[in-house]
Amino acid sequence: MKRTGVVLILLFAFCGLVDSAYIALHEMSGTPLICDINHLSGCNTVVASPYSYLFGIPLAEYGILFYCIVLVLAALELVVFDQLLRRALQGISLVGVIASLYFTLMQVFVIKAFCVYCLGSAFIAVLILILSTFIEPIDRRVWQKSPAPPLAG
Repeated sequence: MKRTGVVLILLFAFCGLVDSAYIALHEMSGTPLICDINHLSGCNTVVASPYSYLFGIPLAEYGILFYCIVLVLAALELVVFDQLLRRALQGISLVGVIASLYFTLMQVFVIKAFCVYCLGSAFIAVLILILSTFIEPIDRRVWQKSPAPPLAG
């Protein structure tokens, strides 16, 4: 289960990376996002708002950086089995969730439009935080070879 949890984090981080890259690519090219799901059709309004930039950099690019960091930390945890990596993964995940919460509240109360891609990214960040917090660290003893039985002599 421990290894499965880390693999799920990798999968969710990849999905978040694709989501953020999609927004960033459309923003760089100037083409509108494809977004027409019920009341969540405000993607282009959200992405075009002045609140979609931080220090002149589009938030989608921060999303790409966030998910790349999560991917690297989770991949390293599969190989290195270090508790510090798990804590770093939990910390960066918490930062991602807090940022996502803030930007979601901006959509609700300031921009008054909803972006399905942004909400999807927020959901993915929450899933990553939950997985990184509640699955136990990988036990290195599981991966070490057990000693060979003594030879009968």
